[in-house]
Amino acid sequence: MADRLTQLQEAANQLADHFCNAVGILQQFAPPRQFNGIECSNSKPPSVTNEDHAHLFAQLIARTAKDIDVLIDSLPNEDSSPELQTASLRRLEEENQEAAKQLEEVVVQGEKLLGKIQNALHDISQTQLQCQMLEIQSKQLK
Repeated sequence: MADRLTQLQEAANQLADHFCNAVGILQQFAPPRQFNGIECSNSKPPSVTNEDHAHLFAQLIARTAKDIDVLIDSLPNEDSSPELQTASLRRLEEENQEAAKQLEEVVVQGEKLLGKIQNALHDISQTQLQCQMLEIQSKQLK
């Protein structure tokens, strides 16, 4: 996955593409207008009015602008000094070590529980085997 700056550049390029395409659609479907003193040929206005294109490009531009805002907000703050970053990393490391200890405790408890379950299953299987042997012996005596 690309870093945040690369993602930001790609989003800016995508926004520029959307603007170019929107302008192209506007040029393609806009009816001609006359200016004062300039004659315009009477070309037929396009039979297709494309409000859907305008709505689509408005959505694409708005979504891409929102993505750019999110990417900008995720960039590191200018006020973040190396000392603050080091302190933050130390705090995260301590939290990580605490979580690792808790995980180890849970694993130990889980292994103890697994041992108890295995012993119980062993006892159940032995009892079932003994019951089957007693049934076989009782059938043979009849």
